[in-house]
Amino acid sequence: MASGGLQLLGFVLAFLGWIGIIISTAMPQWKMASYAGDNIVTAQALYEGLWMSCAMQSTGQIQCKVYDSLLKLEGNLQATRALMVAAILLGLVALFVAVTGMKCMKCMEDDQVKKMRMAVFGGVIFIIAGLAALVATSWYGNRVARAFYDPFTPVNTRFEFGSALFIGWAAASLAILGGAFLCCSCPRRETSYPPSRGYPKNAPSTGKDYV
Repeated sequence: MASGGLQLLGFVLAFLGWIGIIISTAMPQWKMASYAGDNIVTAQALYEGLWMSCAMQSTGQIQCKVYDSLLKLEGNLQATRALMVAAILLGLVALFVAVTGMKCMKCMEDDQVKKMRMAVFGGVIFIIAGLAALVATSWYGNRVARAFYDPFTPVNTRFEFGSALFIGWAAASLAILGGAFLCCSCPRRETSYPPSRGYPKNAPSTGKDYV
């Protein structure tokens, strides 16, 4: 029962992490204008994401523009896109595989060993998906930080971490943790030992032995 609870906990955490990866990928707030310096602009807030850039007016109105051409984008942005999409697809595959191996499901009930191995395999895929998302968000965040502290970057064009990055980091951590819990349900090999042989007991001496 304990392993079943750990398996269910791992699946829930990994599933929440996968949903967070999808949300982070779709959000435009991967980086936001910092307005650090003397020229402070409060009329609007600028955001940039993987798919579009947005400007929010002081009235609350948001205007977004999808990037025109894929070929005009930076190679780093394209690589981040590819890693996040790969993390989503891997998470989808891991979801179906892990569901098949869950103890609460009736699939593959005849072979419990294969069923548990499916859960472990799903956990491994979840870990790979989480690592892909973690690499993508960390790589993007590193570029934002380097550009912010670069003295040659104009003050009015500096950006800070957006909320999508923090969601991506948290989601990647949940996916990795949930996948690790699923891997803990790996079936243990039972070592078979030969049955112990009993030794005959010596009959008690009656004291009537004759020579």
